Amino acid sequence: MTSEIMWNPKKSLMESSALYKFSKNLGFDSESYEALHAWSVKNKGSFWKAIWDFTDVIGDPGTINFVSNPDALMTGAQFFPEAKLNLAENLLRGKNNFLAVVETDESGNRQEFSMGELKAMVAKVAEGLRGLGVKPGDRVAAILPNRIEALISLLASASIGAIWTSCSPDFGTKGIIDRIGQTTPKVLFSTSTYIYNSKEHDFSSRVSEIVSYLKNLYAVVIVDDININKFEVDYSYILFENFGKKSKLKFTKFPFSHPSYILYTSGTTGAPKAIVHSIGGTILQHFKEHKLHNDLRPNDRIMWYTNIAWMMYHWVVSSLGCNATLVLYDGVPITKKNNNFDGSLLWKVADKEKLTHLGISPKYISTLEDINEHPINKYNINSLRWLLAAGSPVAPSQFDWIYKYIKKDIGFASISGGSEVLACFMLGSPLHPVRRGELTVKGLGMSVEIFNSNDDSVIGVPGELVCTEPFPSMPITFWGKDGDARYKKTYFEERKEIWTHGDLAELKPHGSGVIYGRTDNTLNPGGVRIGTAEIYNICELFTEIEDCLVFSNQINNDEEIILCLKISQNNKLDNTLSKIIRSRIRENASPRHVPRKIYEVTDIPYTMNGKRVEGAAKWMLAGKKVPNLSSISNPECLKQYAKLNNKKAL
Repeated sequence: MTSEIMWNPKKSLMESSALYKFSKNLGFDSESYEALHAWSVKNKGSFWKAIWDFTDVIGDPGTINFVSNPDALMTGAQFFPEAKLNLAENLLRGKNNFLAVVETDESGNRQEFSMGELKAMVAKVAEGLRGLGVKPGDRVAAILPNRIEALISLLASASIGAIWTSCSPDFGTKGIIDRIGQTTPKVLFSTSTYIYNSKEHDFSSRVSEIVSYLKNLYAVVIVDDININKFEVDYSYILFENFGKKSKLKFTKFPFSHPSYILYTSGTTGAPKAIVHSIGGTILQHFKEHKLHNDLRPNDRIMWYTNIAWMMYHWVVSSLGCNATLVLYDGVPITKKNNNFDGSLLWKVADKEKLTHLGISPKYISTLEDINEHPINKYNINSLRWLLAAGSPVAPSQFDWIYKYIKKDIGFASISGGSEVLACFMLGSPLHPVRRGELTVKGLGMSVEIFNSNDDSVIGVPGELVCTEPFPSMPITFWGKDGDARYKKTYFEERKEIWTHGDLAELKPHGSGVIYGRTDNTLNPGGVRIGTAEIYNICELFTEIEDCLVFSNQINNDEEIILCLKISQNNKLDNTLSKIIRSRIRENASPRHVPRKIYEVTDIPYTMNGKRVEGAAKWMLAGKKVPNLSSISNPECLKQYAKLNNKKAL
């Protein structure tokens, strides 16, 4: 089946792109991406050294680019074993008068920070960390909104070789302790209040509770001006403005594999896993992805709507090293007052800041659809060249909506990777067309394949997404006891020395791909594997459906598909609508996709990062305890899923 092309890059865009120039430098033309990709996987040392040179990585690469290990093809491989570099030094480049950061929020407040100002603030906080005795390899934690202080804490930590780890203040207290509590940070940067949806939330009592669980903590740095007496725990609290002293910015260079960040899995199937990432892997992957795949150019302006806990924050922060201006946004993307929705907030920023790149989520796109927000008619976003989306699969109908109601001439990149790799397996390209419902290309240097049940590599049919060759942003380990063993068990137990990511996906003959959902949520009625995204994509087409959740229920040695619907205002779920939904699913997917039972619910469970939690609903229906409720943003809605068997299904 031929894919529908939604957008083709103009020749001028292609030939002025970094990916075009990089390809030409290596002897490949713009139509030889598949050959370039094959070369990048086969010649790992040469390829990643070419990335190092082309993206101007600051540091000494050493004389060895790659060391293979025949006994441990992936987990034993080494990239640049002699290299020395510093993450903060690579991000804090550029002239002092360059506009490095713009901070804005839901109320329209705005601040600008030049590169010189940013460097001065980072140097001051780095000196404060040194003064407390923080050393390379020590952990520095942040529980902050997406504002300048979070960025400064990250860069200051990186400058001295400390490992930065983060949570958002809107996480539950237990969720925060379950994450950063594993890492025993020496210093905690925190807020005492935060504003979300025009409401101020007091965080001070929660800081006290969190601090009481953290062992070996040297100090807590509070970023807003508060009364220290509000805190219940007698501790060493320091105001951010008083932390450190004016100092010259210094960078200590570390080995390629020195830790940079600790990120966390979603924790919906158990305690969040603390994933340790390297300096070198972070820099190489992010510079490759930003400059080559995302077409990020000097003086571009980029914003991703995210909190500081999601990997997309760490990812977008690296754009500083591409001589682009980073726009930070704090607050809600859509407001609601008296049942009236305002979806203008991010688009006003895109207009005012002349963004060239904007990152959002499929859930956000869906909400814009529901409230009839049409940016194309209301905002000047002529500067916006690229729209990017991550977090879950983008429905084909959402591609239609983007090109109809956001911008007709724009590159759209649906990207997919994960916190586990701090990078992308599949993403965009300025040399390729955007195809409806598909991710554009495999990332350079990423040996992505789809395996069937016999572990054969297949094209054109769904299967397990794997990576068969090592890449530099593979985790160093999981933090904590038996970290190496837990890491290898998670990604290499199913297939020895082949990264098994846990996505049900498909590669198309023309090189693009489709992600159908997580394999642990894959439906299996009658022994046939079905991705939840196939059903979600069809439900997206119904204006009567505000949101939905699909999961399976074990019954008589088989599975039945359960579809739960949150019905939009002024509509109702009845036999007529349920028949139409089933008919549409049968026609556009298959008879096996048709849900056995359809229920109406009041809400759909989501993680803090906006991903549906099918497993939690499944466990509740089966009478099981959900392993980690603190990872779910709205856990109260799960109670109704435990009672579905007592409710009439349609």
